Amino acid sequence: MECSVVVHALLPGADAQRTFDRLADFGAYPEFTDAVRTVAVTTLSPTQVESAWEVNFRKGILVWTERDDIDPVARRIDFAQTKGDFSVFTGSWLVVEEDDVVRVEFASRFDLGIASLASLIDPVACAALRDAVGDILRGLFGADIEIDAVEAAPVAV
Repeated sequence: MECSVVVHALLPGADAQRTFDRLADFGAYPEFTDAVRTVAVTTLSPTQVESAWEVNFRKGILVWTERDDIDPVARRIDFAQTKGDFSVFTGSWLVVEEDDVVRVEFASRFDLGIASLASLIDPVACAALRDAVGDILRGLFGADIEIDAVEAAPVAV
């Protein structure tokens, strides 16, 4: 069973390009939030990096490496795990300018790969990822940002 997590954050008065640039600077995340322990970034091309993550997740640590496709024109980052603790982990970050507000959207699907315990673990893991993304966004952009819409739910595949 997979889990789908969507988090929208509103940043009033923010600059969309500066917001995207900060979001795309994965290596700096540990400076801004305790949710992220380490991120090692390897540049593969001007629009693609590989990033290796260690993130606090509930009472443990999740470790994975992902391929990140960065589109600064569309202000979108698509990612897919290449190895690590998830069975599947894919998603995107998107920065959208809406009048005087910048909206940051995180959307992902993941599977921890423990089918026999999915009904017990998946709802907790979905909520934990939602909370971790919220912590990352607050760390990057300030504690007073508004988390506008949050969804986190197991999805039958």
